[in-house]
Amino acid sequence: MPEADRLPERPAASAGRPLLEVEGLARYFRVAAPWVERLLGRKRPRLLKAVDGVSFSIPAGRTLAVVGESGCGKSTVARLVAGLYRPSAGTIRIDGLDAVHAKDKAERRQIRRQLQMIFQDPMASLNPRWRVRDIIAEPIRAFGLVRNRAEIDRQVAELLTHVGLAPIDGEKYPHEFSGGQRQRISIARALSSKPRLLLCDEPTSALDVSVQAQILNLMRDLQREMGLTYLFISHNLAVVRHMADRIAVMYLGRIAEIADADTLFAAPRHPYTRLLLETIPDPLKPRRDREPLAGEVPNPLNPPPGCAFHPRCPFANERCRTERPELKRARAGNGWAEVACHAAEEGRI
Repeated sequence: MPEADRLPERPAASAGRPLLEVEGLARYFRVAAPWVERLLGRKRPRLLKAVDGVSFSIPAGRTLAVVGESGCGKSTVARLVAGLYRPSAGTIRIDGLDAVHAKDKAERRQIRRQLQMIFQDPMASLNPRWRVRDIIAEPIRAFGLVRNRAEIDRQVAELLTHVGLAPIDGEKYPHEFSGGQRQRISIARALSSKPRLLLCDEPTSALDVSVQAQILNLMRDLQREMGLTYLFISHNLAVVRHMADRIAVMYLGRIAEIADADTLFAAPRHPYTRLLLETIPDPLKPRRDREPLAGEVPNPLNPPPGCAFHPRCPFANERCRTERPELKRARAGNGWAEVACHAAEEGRI
């Protein structure tokens, strides 16, 4: 690609601080009982703690993956960072700016331009009545980046080429593309406002395995070329291993363990992390012995006291049943991790 036609370089985050900082983030939902129970039993709404005190940071140009079973709160974290939900508590800072309590409209606009989101289902997130060129151009117009129609068309054509599509594809509608091509369009739309942080909410889970690999490789290439930072939400640890520099494992709204990817896969400390890693198929050991943990994820409306994982944990004792563990730094193989586990802290694992 000629130098003049390259996408603009992304500015680096301010030196000495992460691009994204999340501290004590929480989101609670009030859940009402069915109307008959409210009428006859006068039951009050209960509180669902979808996210309950989550903290992490992501340096510029790096990828943090948040993993866990369905309902653990990982997608809610992404929506909180994106501003689609307002936090019940905690802070979100993007390159040092408070995303929850912006000072004025100009600062809110500056924060919003820093990030974009890639959703799980590209067909549901693309306007079926718009041509692809208009879908990709919308963020450019919304942020007033370019006002000249010819320049907008040029940037849209450039973005389509950059994600592996042809400029002529801009004349088509979303239904005329395959699932993988639609996700490429979603990525092009996300890049059109020149963000530095992409929130990726299971961006490949709706795609075939072969197409997943193509999209993941594209995202890695774009990150390397543009210095993008990813918050990557997934339940697929094989995908996460390919994408992430650091991994946070969530369980019932809280982080159970967070560590560098290599450390977490080589020496997981939390029993729940070990359970998740056991689900990854190993072609070299297809008949390896596994010890599945008993039980199911507790009802988030009525979580167990103490450690939320203790009903399923083979290492649980009385302390685990009564005292909620906090994240603490611990040795993990040749590296370090932060683990919320009494058993790991006491050396019982």
